[in-house]
Parts: sequence; structure tokens; C-alpha cells
Amino acid sequence: MNIALPDAKVEQYEPLIDGLELPDLDDRHVVAAAIKSNAKIIVTLNLKDFPKKYLKRLDMEALHPDEFISDLFDLNHALALSAVRKQRINLKKPKINTREYFDALLRQGLPMTVKALEKYQCMI
Repeated sequence: MNIALPDAKVEQYEPLIDGLELPDLDDRHVVAAAIKSNAKIIVTLNLKDFPKKYLKRLDMEALHPDEFISDLFDLNHALALSAVRKQRINLKKPKINTREYFDALLRQGLPMTVKALEKYQCMI
């Protein structure tokens, strides 16, 4: 991830961890890193351990990846389609067609994303 997204690395968030209260103490580092990087959104499958009320006090929210990707698609169809096409084409072991790609997204719990993308299948 550090190679693909060098700006995603957050450092020096550790002092914030002890002051955070979450249902799962092992998730506090996620919120600490979000605070340190001024993130407003935490993208996670683990929504139950990031209470809405608590995050709202910190001016942030947790989103399921499907909701986050769907929001990105709504913001800029062309850019999102370009990124999706690039990702699918870069899958080489094995190469997969668009339908297989959609099936993989569904297995990952992304039905809203697939629904939004299906009408653009020929572009992906």
C-alpha cells in the first residue's frame, strides 16, 4: 500500500490512542490515524465498532466500502469508470472479463457498486 498510495501513510498518531473510547480497543488506532490526518471518513466493513454518535463528536463518520465507492461514482462518473477499468485490466492472474469482475465485487459485499457500474459494462 505504501507504494501504491504513499500519501496514505499516517505517522505519529500513537499519542492519541489512549484518549479514545471504542467498543473494540484494538480499533482505536484507526480513529487516531484519522484524527492525525484530518480525515472525515473511515472506510470499513466493521461499522459496529465505530459508533456514529462517537465519530460525529470527532466530526467524522464511518462508511461501508460499498457506500463509499458508490458516493465516489456519483461525484465523478468518468473518473470512477476510468479507475475501475484500470483496476480490472491490471488483474492478470488470471485475467478476468467484466462479468467476472462484477462477480468478484459482489463477493466482496459491493452490490450498490455493481448496480451502478453494470450499465457501463462495455466501458469497463
